[in-house]
Amino acid sequence: MTGKYKVVTLCGSTRFKEEFIEAQKRLTLEGCIVISVGLFGHSGDDDVWKPGVKEMLDDMHLRKIDMADEVFVVNPGGYIGESTRREIAYARQNGKSVTFLCGEGAE
Repeated sequence: MTGKYKVVTLCGSTRFKEEFIEAQKRLTLEGCIVISVGLFGHSGDDDVWKPGVKEMLDDMHLRKIDMADEVFVVNPGGYIGESTRREIAYARQNGKSVTFLCGEGAE
């Protein structure tokens, strides 16, 4: 494949580390440039919980959404937490298409 690759930013709870890795692999093989989270705070990356780090990462993730053509939500079982809901709303407000691993998620 040549030409422009679609850029996709992954969103979702960092408790789903394995699912993030699988989504990144699948989307990459489909010809997408994938932007993911840098740390998995809910999966053992304790640096996230140091003062100021989570706030920086949350802001950085919005910039990653800005860079994307599309957002892909990693939401096994339909789970979408507060941070992910905020990211979905931000993406939609900025004209990004949003797709989900499992439907739109449990409300």
